[in-house]
Amino acid sequence: MASLMKWLGEPASETQITHGGRLWLYLLAGLVMAFLLAPTIIVIPMSFSDSQYLEFPPRVWSLRWYDHYLGSPEWMQATFTSLKAGIFTMLVATPVGVMAAYGLFVSRMRIASLIFLILVMPIMVPVILVAIGVFYVYVQVSLVNSLLGLVLAHSILAIPLVVVVVSSALKSYDMNQEMAARSLGASRFRAFMVITLPQIRFSVITAALLSFLTSFDEVIVAMFVSGGENSTLTRNMFNALRDQIDPTIASISTIMIIVSTSLLVLAQVFGKSGDEP
Repeated sequence: MASLMKWLGEPASETQITHGGRLWLYLLAGLVMAFLLAPTIIVIPMSFSDSQYLEFPPRVWSLRWYDHYLGSPEWMQATFTSLKAGIFTMLVATPVGVMAAYGLFVSRMRIASLIFLILVMPIMVPVILVAIGVFYVYVQVSLVNSLLGLVLAHSILAIPLVVVVVSSALKSYDMNQEMAARSLGASRFRAFMVITLPQIRFSVITAALLSFLTSFDEVIVAMFVSGGENSTLTRNMFNALRDQIDPTIASISTIMIIVSTSLLVLAQVFGKSGDEP
């Protein structure tokens, strides 16, 4: 108790505000985090239930629904489709988004701000509108229910995220370093790859992971443009939840939470370690 009182009386920052003065802020942050984590806290235990229906808390603990997921050809095919779509979306959206962000950063055109606004438009409008527009175009060019169509559609949603993340990193970058390399004979491409890219590497890695997760977790566009052999995992989950309460959804959700969290944690760890001299 004495150590706690001492900690509450210590300055919380360079100002004279103490931890005790910020106690209300810590409590508010804890409540917000609890609110955000509540669905996860509920879903994970439900995935280990032996019940035929979603049940919280589980009366009998079991790996039954994990076995069902891993042993189902339909679920496995959907999982591989989502992984392929996520990887290809990352490979498409990351270089395109990085080039767009870099081009806007070095551009002196007056319409650069307008172009940036157009590039991020897909994340500013409701996803359902994007899905309807993409579906209409795909019907004309026969890309519905194809992996290529799914990757292109998800890239539309992922590229704006890459542009925003990389643009933020470039704002704190000193362009004079690249100009110095170019003055010594390096081409713009080589100067970017050798000088600029290593310094914004963490942002690029983060943007790439966000691109993958955008595709892997996306469901609305997938409902319109995927199906058959190229049905995604999230699409099958939505259909299973709509048609019947399948506890397999809880086990899949737990796996997706673990995968998403692990990727973001690894990006933070390796990104920070890579930035150390």
